[in-house]
Amino acid sequence: MEPGETPIDFPCPRCGTPSSHRFYGPCPPCRDQLVATVGGRAREIDAGRFEPSMHVVPNQVATKE
Repeated sequence: MEPGETPIDFPCPRCGTPSSHRFYGPCPPCRDQLVATVGGRAREIDAGRFEPSMHVVPNQVATKE
């Protein structure tokens, strides 16, 4: 945590145990369990270049001469 930031007190949304953290979310044991069961490896996704469909017409103001 950064200096000068106060943690907030709240119950863990997953198990209900009292927790005090900077952001609202699961407690550390629940977070570790979620990462172990649901988490996956990060990977790069290639979305490719955007190609507009043929039914898209150019802007009329841009085509005026």
